[in-house]
Amino acid sequence: MKSTFEEMGGNYRREGDYLIPNLALPEEPEYQIGKYGRIRRSYLKEHRPILYANLLTSGTLHRHLAEIDQACNERMEIIVSAMAKQEGVTEALKSADQMEWVR
Repeated sequence: MKSTFEEMGGNYRREGDYLIPNLALPEEPEYQIGKYGRIRRSYLKEHRPILYANLLTSGTLHRHLAEIDQACNERMEIIVSAMAKQEGVTEALKSADQMEWVR
């Protein structure tokens, strides 16, 4: 009689007197994860452990973290450029008066 695991295409390996299922995480391409991706991973581990486990076991965690990191970096560029425009900070100001530029 086959187990449900075997009916779904799984198989076992023998370790002494025990049958251990051959499990492996799906292959996931490498993504560059920056500051905001690492912050998101930390948040998921601490506050949303079930979602973290689901993303990890489905093989989509790194893609999710890379998407979050990219979205946050794009948003930061928009915010910083808007703040620079609002404050009148330009490269010309930087070369003319560095102390005013950093203030």
